Amino acid sequence: MKRSVVLHHANLCTLAAVGVLTLAGCGEDPKPAPPPPPPSIEIKIGHVAPLTGGIAHLGKDNENGARMALEEANAANIKIDGKDARFVMLAEDDQADPKVGTTVAQKLIDAKVAGVVGHLNSGTTIPASSVYNGANIPMISGSATNPQLTEQGFKGVFRVMGRDDQQGPAIASYLAANSKPKLVAIIDDATAYGEGLANEVEKYFKGANIRVLPREKGDDKRSDWKAVLTKIKGRNPDAVFYGGMDATGGPLLKQARELNIKAVFSFGDGGCSDKMIELAGTAAEGMLCSQAGLPPAAASKKFLDAYKARFKVDPILYSPFTYDAMQALIAAMKGANSADPAKYLPVMQKLEFNGATGHIAFDEKGDRKDAEMSIFQVKEGKLEPIAIIKNGQTVSFADFMAQANPAPAAAPAAADATQAAQPAKAAPAPDAAKK
Repeated sequence: MKRSVVLHHANLCTLAAVGVLTLAGCGEDPKPAPPPPPPSIEIKIGHVAPLTGGIAHLGKDNENGARMALEEANAANIKIDGKDARFVMLAEDDQADPKVGTTVAQKLIDAKVAGVVGHLNSGTTIPASSVYNGANIPMISGSATNPQLTEQGFKGVFRVMGRDDQQGPAIASYLAANSKPKLVAIIDDATAYGEGLANEVEKYFKGANIRVLPREKGDDKRSDWKAVLTKIKGRNPDAVFYGGMDATGGPLLKQARELNIKAVFSFGDGGCSDKMIELAGTAAEGMLCSQAGLPPAAASKKFLDAYKARFKVDPILYSPFTYDAMQALIAAMKGANSADPAKYLPVMQKLEFNGATGHIAFDEKGDRKDAEMSIFQVKEGKLEPIAIIKNGQTVSFADFMAQANPAPAAAPAAADATQAAQPAKAAPAPDAAKK
């Protein structure tokens, strides 16, 4: 027994020795552990618009523009504070209701968003802006045009399109110059947007000594306008302006023509959409409308091509602006190297860049500097841009586009063929600030 135990012990020792020799003989160090992934940071940005109800189509268009800008930023692998930044959009539906608007604003604050793109309507944006301001969260709208939004003195409130006190005089002056009305009727939907824009239009007409009938009121849910229109018909105005959205403006225009009202009808940006034509039908022919910014057709080709490829439809109205609004927030964060609102807000206030809707910079109130106003008319069932107004000067849309996209230079004449054949010097890189 003792001998077998000794032999067994010897065998174990031999096996252990062989194992040690085998490990030592392979001459390979264990594989090093893979390097840890680079640190990353998730940055939440809110977007708010009506995604249900009568103007949900405009709300979704807004959301699409903001989403595309955010997706492009993620594809660009932006670093913030030395970390890979991943931007996440939290989309909320405010139903175009001011009370819902403030509720979702608080919801986004509780979710710790770094900034907000929205809201769509002035009536929801203005009360929501107070909520964001109280939490020191910057917000930027691509469609709220009521002047009150940026007259509140909030340092973190911006917009990338013009104001109603620019848009109202633009559509009113165009109507006055081209239709020469002597008596005008004005209707609004009693919202901050509709009433505010109608006020600016009325102010212009009265300043131009054009008679204006007492204001008629509706609301943003109305579909039956016949009582209001019958009253107006009895006064026989030459022109009618409606301050409101397409969901209510379409039925109003259709019923006006059914009552054989011959006046020229005009609308602000809320009624300046294909949905307006769909709802009004043939009654929309000849109507005028305005937009507090460039029309979608004048947005950059890069944006238009990317939007169509991403969403399989063309932009409706405000998406080029919400695209630029999202770009502005992200550019400010990148410039400040921080998603902390306290750190990137000063950068935002001084930001300048070339977006889908042209050159963007903000004044001390947060309004876009030098915003263009566009005038449209429905021709043969299509909404066509016909004029651009900037700093009180009106040019045709065709001339504006020709200036923005000059024709390429003609080919060199035959006499210069020898010179043209010489190797060309490299052109200097364009100055981004002058594009």
